[in-house]
Amino acid sequence: MALLASSGCSSYRPAPAAFHEALNRPYMLDAGDRLRITVFEQADLTNTYSVDPSGYVAFPLVGKVPARGRTLQQLEAAIAGKLRNGYLRDPDVSVEIDRYRPVFIMGEVGAAGQYSYVPGMTAQKAIAAAGGFTPRANQADVDITRQFNGKIITGRVLITDPLLPGDTIYVRERLF
Repeated sequence: MALLASSGCSSYRPAPAAFHEALNRPYMLDAGDRLRITVFEQADLTNTYSVDPSGYVAFPLVGKVPARGRTLQQLEAAIAGKLRNGYLRDPDVSVEIDRYRPVFIMGEVGAAGQYSYVPGMTAQKAIAAAGGFTPRANQADVDITRQFNGKIITGRVLITDPLLPGDTIYVRERLF
């Protein structure tokens, strides 16, 4: 019986090095992000836009602009380029995050679900937002699943580790 219990946990390993590399990279846009796009001296174009499930921003005059996997600066350049192509002579575009995509919390927490991400959020803060740990929860570490370089990776980290928008946190049940 002890062999079964230990083999069931063997698929979980500490977070790979690439897992933490994502924290030091520029923020990459994805579905669920809400953006504040400003086109200076063009009040009709300045507004809040969302990245749709297919990874695009629907922008007036130019249509869908790919946003998934791009930085804010790359999206600014793409929108400016499309506006420059027959609409505005020298557009000055600024893109900033209005609301990040949510984080998801599962497992041994008071209220599993989807929660708003705020910069600087740690797994511990997200768990607090989800009603805290249940009495059966393993409170030392959690499993976090995140997308990095187009791949989905899962790593076991301390509850004090930082989160990224879109992360899924799983709080396991303790074994005793």
